[in-house]
Amino acid sequence: MISENLNVRVRGELQAHLQQQIGKDGLYENASEYIRALIRRDLKTRTESWDWLKKHLEPALRADESVYISVSAQDVINRNKGL
Repeated sequence: MISENLNVRVRGELQAHLQQQIGKDGLYENASEYIRALIRRDLKTRTESWDWLKKHLEPALRADESVYISVSAQDVINRNKGL
């Protein structure tokens, strides 16, 4: 894998937050370590979200068509409004 440098400027609130996360009082030694942790967390969250979605949609996709109920857009709107 080719290593590539990436320069990012942060100012204001973002810079203050970054400074809290690094150094002797933070959890990370430097900004690069913190950014890598954020990217890893983002990838994990994305994977977990897709896994959850597949888990909940797959049974419906495998169900026999006879169990489906035909509804209109208005039926969905009414249901969501609690009517």
